[in-house]
Amino acid sequence: MSIQSHLAELQRRHAEIERKIEDAMLHPSTDSLELADMKRQKLKIKDEIERIRQDTTIH
Repeated sequence: MSIQSHLAELQRRHAEIERKIEDAMLHPSTDSLELADMKRQKLKIKDEIERIRQDTTIH
């Protein structure tokens, strides 16, 4: 998998989790632990995207 395709996949997953978070926040019955877990996943993906971007600009 090329770096560009990996980056595109990470961006797709990030957007998907963001949509799930937005949907979950519209429902008052959403489990706060589940919501926190989704936010952590989103942040982890964002950090990986930034790391890849930095690595590609340095090289």
